[in-house]
Amino acid sequence: MTYTIYLVEDENNLNELLTMYLKNEGWLVTSCTTGMEARNLINNPPNLWILDIMLPDIDGYQLIREIKAATPNVPVIFISARDADIDRVLGLELGSDDYISKPFLPRELVIRVQKLLSRTYSDESSDVVILPPYQINEQVRIVSKDGKEINLTSKEFDLLQLFLHNQGQAFSRDQILVNLWGTDYFGTDRVVDDLVRRLRKKMPDLKVETIYGYGYRMLKG
Repeated sequence: MTYTIYLVEDENNLNELLTMYLKNEGWLVTSCTTGMEARNLINNPPNLWILDIMLPDIDGYQLIREIKAATPNVPVIFISARDADIDRVLGLELGSDDYISKPFLPRELVIRVQKLLSRTYSDESSDVVILPPYQINEQVRIVSKDGKEINLTSKEFDLLQLFLHNQGQAFSRDQILVNLWGTDYFGTDRVVDDLVRRLRKKMPDLKVETIYGYGYRMLKG
């Protein structure tokens, strides 16, 4: 299943960074920088809200009241840079499902989102993607063929997901580096070639083509 996430964060740089990390997981992300933008989305609910408490107009406390009144079963993660204990207690009282305090690593938020989505929607069976001859379960990150599991590393599965959700799109080596290792990675882009080589070896029927001098693309169908 492709989950929809609404991110409400007024710090533009942080908003863009978190949006990139969340989209890299294959999730559909709509980002807002004000409470009013978020309020306009309440009647079109996502699978998950990520909500900053400190916003320039409507604060997160008011927003979560309105969100929970309209959609009580949609989970919410609170973000705050203020007193952690006070915000955590108030957030829980108002219905937040998790809490993360600034500063934090974007990957930490991704992990929390993964766990919360899994806990909330674990009974859904639509996580298996059929990509003949492979079956890809994104919920538990397992790939199988003819009933036999293919043992992928975490990065190999991340690369597979990137191709899977962007079939037909060409990615440069640098773009793959940023998507999988983040903007703070320092090293050669040869790791991309090695990763693609390993994925091809384990999944030889995967239609990944080399764009010489640029990068890679997975063909549609």
